[in-house]
Amino acid sequence: MFGYINPDRPYLFIKDETLYKALYCGVCRAISKECGQTARTALTYDMAFMSALVHNILGEDVKIVRRRCPVHPLRRRPMADADEVTRMLACANTALAYFKFDDDRRDKEARGVLRFLYKKGYKRVLKAHPQMTDIIKRQTDAQAELEKAGCSSIDMACEPTAQMMRELSEYVLGNKATEHTSKLMYAIGKWIYLADALDDYNKDVKKGRYNVLYLNYGQKTLQEAVKKGEGELVFIFDSLFADMRTCLAQIKFKFNHDLTDNIILRGIPIKTRALMYGCGPSGRKQKKNEEV
Repeated sequence: MFGYINPDRPYLFIKDETLYKALYCGVCRAISKECGQTARTALTYDMAFMSALVHNILGEDVKIVRRRCPVHPLRRRPMADADEVTRMLACANTALAYFKFDDDRRDKEARGVLRFLYKKGYKRVLKAHPQMTDIIKRQTDAQAELEKAGCSSIDMACEPTAQMMRELSEYVLGNKATEHTSKLMYAIGKWIYLADALDDYNKDVKKGRYNVLYLNYGQKTLQEAVKKGEGELVFIFDSLFADMRTCLAQIKFKFNHDLTDNIILRGIPIKTRALMYGCGPSGRKQKKNEEV
C-alpha cells in the first residue's frame, strides 16, 4: 500500500505489539503463497492494520503460530496463520503495488521499471479476484485523469483514493460491511492521499510533477506551503480525524480493539504532524538527521 499508517508505539500494549508484528508476518507469508516471493518486497505495515481491523469486524479470530522467516531464520517468530482474510489482503497489497509502479512508469519515474517484479503476482490476483483489480484499476485511472487535467480542488483530488479504499473494504468485508465501515475507510483513503501529497511535496515541486497542495499554495518548499495554508490544512485533517472517530465509535467489534484504536486515534494524527512539521514519532520537533 502506501506505508503511512503506523501506531503510536510508546502507547501500544505489549500484547498489541506482538499481534501487530504477527499480522504483518502473516500477510507477508500469504503474499509469498498467493503472489510469489518477489511480491513480498512491497509489503508495508498498512496491511497489518487492515488485517487487525477486518478480522475484528468479521469476528474471525487470528491463529498465531511460530514459524521461521527467511529474513530471520535462526529463531521462530509468532505469525498469523493464513486464512481467507489474510490471503485477500495479500492479493490487495500486490495489486496496489503493481498499479503504483505502473503509475510511476507512466510518469517516467525511474522506479517505474520495478513494475515487472509484481507482474506475475498481479496476474494471479487478476485471476483470483477480478473485482478487486477492477476497483484498483478504475480508481487509479480516475486519479491519473484528474492529475492530467491539473485538478486544483483538494477534495476532488482525494476522491479516487478515498473511493478505492471504501470499495476495497466493502469487497473484503462482504455482507459485514456497513455505512460506518465504508465511511471510515473513505476518510482513511482521503488521509492517505493527502499524506502522500505532503510527503512528496518538495520532490514533486523540484521535478515539476503534479501536486494538489502546490497548485493551492504555490510555494517552493513544504515548510512554506504549510505556513501559507496551515489554517486550511489543519481544518481538513481535523475534519478527517473527527470522521474517523465518529465512525470508529459506531462500528461493532468482536474482539479487543486497542490496536486499531491506537493506530486511528493516535498514530494517524501523529504521522500527520510529522509530515506537516517535521516532527518525530512522539510529535516533538524532529532533529536534523533523525528518522521520523
